[in-house]
Formats: sequence, structure tokens, C-alpha cells
Amino acid sequence: MRKKIIKQVVFYLCLFGLWQLIVAMKIWPEYVFPSPIQVFGTIITGFSNSTFIVAIGISLKRIAIGYGISILIGGFLGIMMSKFKTVDETLGSLVLGLQTLPSICWLPLALLWFGLNERAIIFVVIMGALFSITTATDSGIKHVSPIYIKAGRNMGARRYTLFLEVIIPAAMPSIISGLKQGWSFAWRSLMAGELLFVNLGLGYLLTVGRELNDMSQVLAVMIIIALISILVDKIVFGKIEANIKRKWGLSAKY
Repeated sequence: MRKKIIKQVVFYLCLFGLWQLIVAMKIWPEYVFPSPIQVFGTIITGFSNSTFIVAIGISLKRIAIGYGISILIGGFLGIMMSKFKTVDETLGSLVLGLQTLPSICWLPLALLWFGLNERAIIFVVIMGALFSITTATDSGIKHVSPIYIKAGRNMGARRYTLFLEVIIPAAMPSIISGLKQGWSFAWRSLMAGELLFVNLGLGYLLTVGRELNDMSQVLAVMIIIALISILVDKIVFGKIEANIKRKWGLSAKY
């Protein structure tokens, strides 16, 4: 763990050194490609005057609502597709087709259906994550080893008990992968929606930076967006995956 942290620190120090070297070479004007010092100065200013804090809070609220709804609907649809052949043969093909659509395609529909308000952005977030969660839940349940099901039945598990205590835990690694992918899609969808729909949020700050030709703000917001994504992955999904690997005996290294 210690060596891993040292490697990451060295890597990012080299990355920032390369960034500063490119700035020093003056390939682009400084207002187009600002230095790391300028960008981090913008980050400090944004947090000190609460601009970034407010934007982060609003964006996290939106994604919490949208992603939470997509988990509920996607999990339900995935279970229905895995349990009922008719649903799988009808809804399954539709889900597969809609999953290939870029989330930004839903924005015009959202604006027409809901107008210029919060519900439009939340709808885009839901649609961005929904189908990957549905597909992962469906696939995870379908690919549960028959040995686990037979063992559960031999131990007296029937119907709902078998499903909740054997099938769902066995499918959980695949479901978590789908939730993780759904999170990344939801986060991208949120940023796309906030970029095109003028309202408070991190995407809105990107738009403001672009309109004011303030590249230091644009890069500062991009860094914050990436850091939030990394933190969620490490703190939330990282712990969940570690617990699942430990329970299934997958933590050993070869």
C-alpha cells in the first residue's frame, strides 16, 4: 500500500512537471494553456469564496437523485428480464438498443417533456445509467452457477429465500460492476446536461469559464470533476468490491 502511494505521488509530480515544462515552452499563450500554479490558485479561490462548494453540492444532489432512481428501476428491470423469458425476449432487445445511445441524445426529449428545470437534468442522468445497470443485473443473475442453486435447494432454500440469499449474492460481483459503470455514465450525463442547460453546477462553471475565455477555471473544474469521480470509486465502490472479494475468497494474489 505504501509503495503504491509513493508510485502515485511520483507519477503525478512527473505529470505536473511535464505540464509546467509545456507552459515554459510557450507553445500556446498562457491564457489558453495556464500553468499548474494558476489552475491551483483558481481552485483555492473557488473554494474560499464557496463557488466550487455550492456547485459541487448541487451536482452531487442531482446525481444522487438520478442515480438512485436508476438503481431502483434498473435493478427491477434486470430481475424481470432474468426471471421471465417473455420480458427478456421483448424488453431485452429494447434495452440493448437504447444502451448504445449517447446520453446526450436524451436531452432534447428531456427539455421538451420537462422544460428548463431540474427534472430535465435528472431525467438525463437516469437514462444515462439505467440500461447498464439493467443489463448487468440481468447478466449477473443469468450466469449464476447452477451448483450454488442446487446447493441452496439441498439446504432447504426455496423460491424467495433461494433468490435473496443465494442467487442475488452470487450475482453481486456482476451487479456491482454494472453499478460502477452506471455511475460513470450518470456522472458524464450530468456534466453534459449541465453544460447545455444553464443552471448552477460544475457543468455550468465549465460553460462560464469557456464563455469568459478563462481556461484556468475550465481546467480547475475538470480536475475537481475527475477527483470526485476517483473518490467515489475508491471510497464507495472500492470498499464494496473489497468486501465481495473477501467473502468470495478472491483477494489472494497469484
